[in-house]
Amino acid sequence: MVELIITEKPQAAKKIADALADGKPLIEKNDGVAYYSIVRKGKDILVGCAVGHLFGLEQKETAKKWTYPVFEVEWKPSYDKKESAHTKKYLMTLKKLAKQASEITVATDYDVEGEVIGLNVVRYACNRKDASRMKFSTLMKEDLVEAYEHKSKTLDWGQANAGETRHKLDWYNGINYSRALTGAVKANGAFKIMSIGRVQGPALKIIVDREKEISAFKPKPYWEIELDALANKENVVAWHKEEKFWEKPKAEAVMKKIEGAKEGIVQNTSTSETKQAPPTPFDLTTLQTEMYRCHKIAPKRTLEIAQELYVGGYISYPRTSSQQYPESIGYRKLLSLLGNNPAYADLVKKLLSQGSLQPNNGKKTDPAHPAIYPTGASPSLDTPQHEKLYDIIARRFLATFAPYALRETTKFDIIVREEPFVASGTRTKEKGWHLYYGPYVNLEEQEMPKVQNGEKVTVKKSEMHEKETKPPARYNASSILRELEKKNLGTKSTRASIVDTLFERGYLHGKSIEATELGMRLIDTLQRHAPKIIDEELTRHFEDEMEEIREGKKTGEEVLEEAQAALTRVLTEVKSKEKDIGKELLAAHRETQDAMSTVGACPLCKEGKLQIRKGKFGLFIACNRYPECKSTFSLPSNTLVRPTEKTCEHCQHPIIQVISRGKKPQEICLNKECPSKEAKDIKEKPCPTCKEGTVVVRKSVYGPFLGCNRYPACKYTEQIKR
Repeated sequence: MVELIITEKPQAAKKIADALADGKPLIEKNDGVAYYSIVRKGKDILVGCAVGHLFGLEQKETAKKWTYPVFEVEWKPSYDKKESAHTKKYLMTLKKLAKQASEITVATDYDVEGEVIGLNVVRYACNRKDASRMKFSTLMKEDLVEAYEHKSKTLDWGQANAGETRHKLDWYNGINYSRALTGAVKANGAFKIMSIGRVQGPALKIIVDREKEISAFKPKPYWEIELDALANKENVVAWHKEEKFWEKPKAEAVMKKIEGAKEGIVQNTSTSETKQAPPTPFDLTTLQTEMYRCHKIAPKRTLEIAQELYVGGYISYPRTSSQQYPESIGYRKLLSLLGNNPAYADLVKKLLSQGSLQPNNGKKTDPAHPAIYPTGASPSLDTPQHEKLYDIIARRFLATFAPYALRETTKFDIIVREEPFVASGTRTKEKGWHLYYGPYVNLEEQEMPKVQNGEKVTVKKSEMHEKETKPPARYNASSILRELEKKNLGTKSTRASIVDTLFERGYLHGKSIEATELGMRLIDTLQRHAPKIIDEELTRHFEDEMEEIREGKKTGEEVLEEAQAALTRVLTEVKSKEKDIGKELLAAHRETQDAMSTVGACPLCKEGKLQIRKGKFGLFIACNRYPECKSTFSLPSNTLVRPTEKTCEHCQHPIIQVISRGKKPQEICLNKECPSKEAKDIKEKPCPTCKEGTVVVRKSVYGPFLGCNRYPACKYTEQIKR
């Protein structure tokens, strides 16, 4: 008898093979795809892997293309799509291994997506109806052995059915809404693919609503009065007890009253202490928002790095909603392992000496996985970003077991000619968990002078500040995730990618997230003509129903039937107003495209605008007065280019932002000949690659570099050392 264990990724297959093998795993290959042959307690086991989803939903061939509504859908191999062509050899390998196996065990990630991946491999690659299921939260040997020895006899059908239903719901909404909106534009004699998804619509509406709040906001002036004093030879800043004066004459009257005052009297002194509880363990959303707060790393990137740390065996499974550490993970064992790392050794020693260990668990739970924690495995990290993420997870884990911090607040009034001013400051009296969370504690420390009631202080100066109320802040990459979570829109794993998709479609822009004209007009148009597309209540309703599927309270068929009926009603409404919807969307698209593509004034003709264009060989920038003005600029390939509204101080050409995958965005001058990009004292030399050409100074939008003069025959390049 041979057992086949199916994992989600190649690294996981290796980890499982290493953990379960009695000896050393035998690595074999099929069409370049590695799989493992092991023996465990006399049993032959094959360990093969997928590479994420090997199957995707597609419209059945019997259904007509570009019609709607369409609900005829089926799972098809992903390799038919260009971007997923590499999945074919993995699917073929699993099919080959399945023929040798009498028993199938699924060991994909234990969540909804992992269950769907496993289910489809079992059904369509292995031709089975069910399989055993390993459930684990880390890729550590003892956890994998435990998961194998206690695997369930069946798949987690609650997760599988909920996951498959979610995929179909998203497909129904995405395809049908896209066809309806694109058809509306087409009805006006143009072609532009317009898309909005089941969760994307409500998410975009949240951002557009905030933008409208900001636009409609009318600032209201107010005045504050600051007093600078000297108490026991220490500077003290106090503010009038009124805080905000909404009437300027009232503030001016106070200023006139205290004018020329040389001293004040201390009254109402008080000192209070506050116990500050340790932070709760990380769930995915909190980890993403904390990484953005501390390091400005985008939530989607945080998830990518966390997944890599998980596969490397350094942290537990990151896609979790839980803020709780169960005792079963072994607190002392994990702390002892973490203590082998010199960066945390002293902190671990201090924690272990305190006796009992009890984490400050939060309220949120997850049926599949605990909160994120370090496994204690000695990390070998690839980049500074990996190091930062691992460090914040490790320190958060330590901090949850640490004592309360004690904060002391000192407060007193300073009376100047009967006008009360309040001085206050807070300091940390006992660090407690602050010691463990270290660089990520963001608290202001202010030591106040020791004073007594009736004591005189010297008035140094008083000042009236004119201010005005501010509109609500725009969402950023972190706060929008919290808002989506609060409204139960999307899942912990998809929220960041939903926001990214809205950016890619031109509905949003900016670090401080702002809706584009296209995004604003799309929501306005849908609000008038088809509000159910962007109704968060409807979206949340189906989120709740999918949880009921997971719990076995509803079937996927029931939910899909309800969704089809709801979609049909919405799409019928869109069809009846197709001309009006398309007219509005087309106008919004053209205006947005013009604004998003304009990088600045043309430096050659002084009259036109430089705009991003798409040509035969990719993106370039040209004057919109072509052919009268033939000013053009090349752009780097495989990058996103965005306007900045800035001008180069050296040559007055526009500055653009260039975004490359895996790199920080760069702001660079568009002009290759900019004086700031000059390379001096560079000597030519023979090309070390082709041996025929000469390495010379070449220029790009990024600046000068060294390259072979035989390009493109020889593509040797070298950075200029500065």
